[in-house]
Amino acid sequence: MSIHEGHRQRLKARFVQEGLEHFEEAHVLELLLFYAIPRRDTAPVAHALLEQFGSFAGVMEAPLSALTQVPGVGESAATLLHLTNAIGRYYLIHRTSAQTVLADLESCGEYLLPRFYGTREEMVWALCLDARCKVLACKMLGQGSINATGVPIRRIVEFALSSGATSLVLAHNHPSGIALPSREDVEATSRLAAALDTVGVILADHIIVADEDFISLSQSGIYQRPNSPALPK
Repeated sequence: MSIHEGHRQRLKARFVQEGLEHFEEAHVLELLLFYAIPRRDTAPVAHALLEQFGSFAGVMEAPLSALTQVPGVGESAATLLHLTNAIGRYYLIHRTSAQTVLADLESCGEYLLPRFYGTREEMVWALCLDARCKVLACKMLGQGSINATGVPIRRIVEFALSSGATSLVLAHNHPSGIALPSREDVEATSRLAAALDTVGVILADHIIVADEDFISLSQSGIYQRPNSPALPK
């Protein structure tokens, strides 16, 4: 048995016994890279990744193309790192998707929050509800801001109509980590509310996500939605 094989077995056994709570970032990356780099010492690669991206979170959120630029990270290792983050997001989305009735805005925010897990790209999601606040559809409508060059308001309206929605909750993220709405966010909310109103759909809320937090423009008083019993409270 080589020294590397012994180290791999010890690290795997430690994970099985203790979990990851007391692992250093480099050791977590080493453990993960074992499954993409089977015959080489993964410690130098793990440290190179941390040096390049600054932290474990930075590594996991790095684009696939950037990961492959790090010495020692081939296509398989980069795909595994990228896949791990995507699997976490997939799991969180499907865990929350079992909840089909969202009676309040807090529940809507919690439902939408996992959709933005681990991403550093600005995305726009729309959640369509019926008159009983039951989820009809939830879909990412594109990347970028809510405007003609990012996600056109027309696309959001068409999605609401195709879903048969009574109300719609819009959500997008701020990759900067600050959830406070910008002037453009407020203006886009007003334009979308007016556009949805013309087709008989109510904009229930606009939620802005930053990291693991979110802000509701309706709850904060920035967006004054219509009074209707068909909306989440």
